[in-house]
Amino acid sequence: MDGEYKHVDVSVYQKAKKGNYHCGDSYFHKETNEAFICALADGLGSGELAKESSQAVMDVIERFPDLAIESIIKKCNDALFGKRGVVLGILRIDFNDQTYSYSSIGNIGVITLEQGGKRQRNIPLAGYLAGYPRKLKVTRGDVKSGMIFLLFSDGVSERRLSLKHTNTHNIHLITEQYKELYGHSREDDTTLIAMEYN
Repeated sequence: MDGEYKHVDVSVYQKAKKGNYHCGDSYFHKETNEAFICALADGLGSGELAKESSQAVMDVIERFPDLAIESIIKKCNDALFGKRGVVLGILRIDFNDQTYSYSSIGNIGVITLEQGGKRQRNIPLAGYLAGYPRKLKVTRGDVKSGMIFLLFSDGVSERRLSLKHTNTHNIHLITEQYKELYGHSREDDTTLIAMEYN
């Protein structure tokens, strides 16, 4: 589900864990006139039950893409009551005030790359969503043209997303290179989403 929107270009690489038919990771992205939203959830464990939980969260985000991140996560958490938990990352870019915000719970990684080589790695909150109240941390900043955001599940080795593989400003090349170099060694469900703001 790659996409080229008016403001954001998206490239996705996703594969299920070796030996599994169902990928326990689910993702969603959408651009409106006001904003862009992208979310990635990894259901605990793997296979069909993990997929059910991660997809339940994406269904909520698809219904409420215009809400603030804090409100979306609360609704996602409510939808997980009685299901397996998920780890979750959400990115939102607001076009009107030229800002971004993101939150990551559990081992969903977020990296921002700016022109000139500046690279920032988000430290996610520990734990997971499972229907119970929990604290959130939302990181905010100004978005600049050419800025790249990488959102990835724990099947992606951050070490392999080294500067050597992400210093290109072609997001399709980033996901393609990752697939070619590491697509064969899938110890876990793997999702890498690369997004460029134009």
